[in-house]
Amino acid sequence: MKIPNYLQRFFEETGDISRFAARFFKEGFKPRYEFGELVRQAFFIGYKSLPLVGITAFIMGLVLTIQSRPTLVEFGAESWLPRMVSVSLVREIAPMITALIAAGKIGSSIGAELGSMKVTEQIDAMEVSGTNPFKFLVVTRILAATLMLPILSLWSNAIALYGAYLGANIKGIVSWSLYWSQVFQAISYSDFIPSLIKTFFFGFAIGVIGCYKGYNSQKGTEGVGNSANSAVVVSSLTIFLIDLIAVQITDLLGLT
Repeated sequence: MKIPNYLQRFFEETGDISRFAARFFKEGFKPRYEFGELVRQAFFIGYKSLPLVGITAFIMGLVLTIQSRPTLVEFGAESWLPRMVSVSLVREIAPMITALIAAGKIGSSIGAELGSMKVTEQIDAMEVSGTNPFKFLVVTRILAATLMLPILSLWSNAIALYGAYLGANIKGIVSWSLYWSQVFQAISYSDFIPSLIKTFFFGFAIGVIGCYKGYNSQKGTEGVGNSANSAVVVSSLTIFLIDLIAVQITDLLGLT
C-alpha cells in the first residue's frame, strides 16, 4: 500500500525537525558559548513581548470573568467566581494563550529573520569566516525562547488575575483581600507547577520550529514569507499536541 504524499511529507518533516532538535542538544553544550547573543535574544523574545502578552492577558481575565458570571448567578454560585476563574486561568488558559501569542510573534520573527539571512547567504558567509552559525543563530534563540516563555506565562497569569478582579467588581463588590484570599485558596501547587513546566516545552517547540523553518528557507523572498508563515502554523499545532500530552500525563499522575 502506497503512503499518501501528504503523509510522507509530514513524516519526512517530522524527522528533519527531530534531527534539527538533536543537533541543538549536540551543539548547545559544547563551548564556545554565545552568552552575549543569548542575553540579546532573551531581551527581544522576553522583554519586548511583555506589552502584548500583558494586554492580551488582561482582556482575557476580564472577559472570562464577565462571561462566567451569568452562569454562576443562575446556579446561585456567584461567590465561586474568583475560584473558578483563577483555576481556569492558571491551569490552562493563560499558558496556552501566551504560547500561541509567542508562536505568532516570536516564531514568525525567528523564521523570517533566519530565512532572510539564508536567502541573502549571510549564513554561508558566517561559515566561511569560521563562525558556527548554528550555535550563534539557532542555539541562542532556542534557549532564549525556552527560558523566556515560562516568565511570560507567569506575567500573563498575574495580569489575567488582576483583570479578573476588575471583572468581578463590574457588577458586584469583591474586596481586594477577599478576592486574592479566594484565589490562593483555590490554586494549589498541583495546578501551578504542571502548567509552568509545560511552558518550557512550548518555548522549546516554538524556538526549534521557528529556527528550523528559517534555517532551511528556500531561495527568494517568497521562501522567507513561507518560512515565517509555516513556523507559526506548525508551532501552534505543536503547542496543542504538547498541551494534550501534558494534560494526559497530569491526569495519570493524579494532579488534576
